[in-house]
Amino acid sequence: MNALPVQDPNTRTALITGANNGIGLELTRRLLNEGWQVAVLIRSSFPADDDAIASAIRGGRLRIYRAELTDFRQLAEALKQIQAAETAIDVLFNNAGGSLPELRFSPQGREMHYELQTVVPYLIYRETKELLLRGSLKTVVGTSSNAFNFTKTFDPGKLARPERFKALTGAYADTKLALSLWTQALAPAEAADGIRLRSADPGPNNTLRKGKKSGLPFPVNYLMRFVFPPPSSGAGRLYDAAVGPYQDKTGVLINSKGVVELKFADRAQQVLDQVDRIYREEFRQLM
Repeated sequence: MNALPVQDPNTRTALITGANNGIGLELTRRLLNEGWQVAVLIRSSFPADDDAIASAIRGGRLRIYRAELTDFRQLAEALKQIQAAETAIDVLFNNAGGSLPELRFSPQGREMHYELQTVVPYLIYRETKELLLRGSLKTVVGTSSNAFNFTKTFDPGKLARPERFKALTGAYADTKLALSLWTQALAPAEAADGIRLRSADPGPNNTLRKGKKSGLPFPVNYLMRFVFPPPSSGAGRLYDAAVGPYQDKTGVLINSKGVVELKFADRAQQVLDQVDRIYREEFRQLM
């Protein structure tokens, strides 16, 4: 086996999905300000008027890889580029997500929240594991949510094709829960390789974007617009989950109060088996 490249001990590198707006953008800004190298996997562009971002791109400290994450062919090509160009990853922030206003399906035929928020983070982790092994922190943080606190029943078998649409507390909440569940189920095996997987709830943040439907119930939309803190708050939560006081924890969900006991933990292995089967039977052949 070839020796792994040696990472510069004075440089940390993060890979962030969903990095060009909201929480992901604030996290990108914070890491750049602290001297990190940042690679991003995004669909659309950064704000054109952000001089600091533009400077980081010109200087090579911010490297952009593009894909519609729910399109497996695009995602596979982007991951090939990352594998070829990046030397190591210290922290993978699986942050991309969002609440849709109606039922939608991915190019592969699965419900869009499930594909984006549950399946894709697993695929990205599997294909960047070797880069994480070359890093010093070897940490993965998935962006979860407290929306599933309202979940009364949970059937992993219905995640790919839910029977009906329900804003925020339906597929969005279920698939965030599923992300935390497979993280919990997978973590012990990956810890044997020195990799720590965690999920984190960034809490309520005002991530509304002009001209885009939020997919949120009216009361939540109102609170988001006038009450919730800016996305820098959520970015701080993700940052702390990666390099803060929980660095020795693996498989856990972290929120503002600390480690949270997951609901429906008895379904964790079932969720893991589902996403792993998609990886092995559908995605791996594209790499």
